[in-house]
Amino acid sequence: MFRFFSYFSFLYFSFLCLSRPSFPARFIPDSITGITTDPHNATDNHNVTWHDFGRFLDAGKGSQVSGMSELKKYLYRFGYLPSTNNFTDIFDTELESAVKAYQSSLGLAVTGKLDSNTISTIMSPRCGVSDTAHDHTSDKLHVTRHFAYFYGKPRWVKESPMTLTYAFSANNTIDYISLEDIKRVFKRAFSRWALVIPVDFTEVEDYQSANIRIGWYHRDHGDGEPFDGVLGVLAHGFSPENGMLHLDAAETWSVDFETVKSRVAVDLESVATHEIGHVLGLAHSSLKEAVMYPSLSPRTVKVDLKIDDAEGVQALYGTNPNFKSVLCWSLKILLTRGLVYKVEHQNGPFL
Repeated sequence: MFRFFSYFSFLYFSFLCLSRPSFPARFIPDSITGITTDPHNATDNHNVTWHDFGRFLDAGKGSQVSGMSELKKYLYRFGYLPSTNNFTDIFDTELESAVKAYQSSLGLAVTGKLDSNTISTIMSPRCGVSDTAHDHTSDKLHVTRHFAYFYGKPRWVKESPMTLTYAFSANNTIDYISLEDIKRVFKRAFSRWALVIPVDFTEVEDYQSANIRIGWYHRDHGDGEPFDGVLGVLAHGFSPENGMLHLDAAETWSVDFETVKSRVAVDLESVATHEIGHVLGLAHSSLKEAVMYPSLSPRTVKVDLKIDDAEGVQALYGTNPNFKSVLCWSLKILLTRGLVYKVEHQNGPFL
């Protein structure tokens, strides 16, 4: 049963959310071999290719820098450049257009140059799902919406009330976090989405028959989306009704940063919450504060759904009837991109 929010509990919940520190969300492909998959030795073996992108700082159209072809491969991987086997080290017109598209998609200033914010975002670990494999909403009535869907807006289609099952692979897992802790993390992550949509999530033992199948994998693992070693692509979730949710076994996963001191540790709950969004049908958001923003920095916790996330998934599945929001008869104040927008009253979630 979903939790009922009274007016006072809502105010308390809002206070907690707004008083939390704001974390920059930054969720790497590499052609470098020899990267360790031992989480205890991961600190000094982070993805070399993406780390080297820092030397392209302030490059613009017309420049030629050794290794620029690797940046083009990155932009190709995430949907910003067409396929080619002849990437050069020249900052050409096609690369400028790709950089502009990347900046727009990631909510950055569109300059067409590799400025510091753009380079910082490119070098950050991220989700492996392409940024361009989606349709942006064309609804112009809600200016705070930045969510997007996969092509065709796929969703799970089941009898109402909808229940989706999930299971963990017994053979593809990690051994330095207990299965109990892993299950607790994913239960919380699923619960966040269940709070705003009329969908229940139930864990089952039968992995093959589960709707959503969760596992940890190394490098090329047979799904056409290979992982790349420590820091880089952290995970990927496939659109409905595929159900695969894969995490990179090379990462140093953490459920508690107090006990895991590695500077490249990645918060499991943050990534789980993000990838479940993909499994439900959401693509990446351009809103940096949203859970569905594609990148996440190491040692960053980002688990709270924002209005952008909630409205996006509700457009696919409807609103959980047991989720009660406060009816503000005059104005609702939405915190988006650090700015305050005033929006007319509506009966929807206020996260």
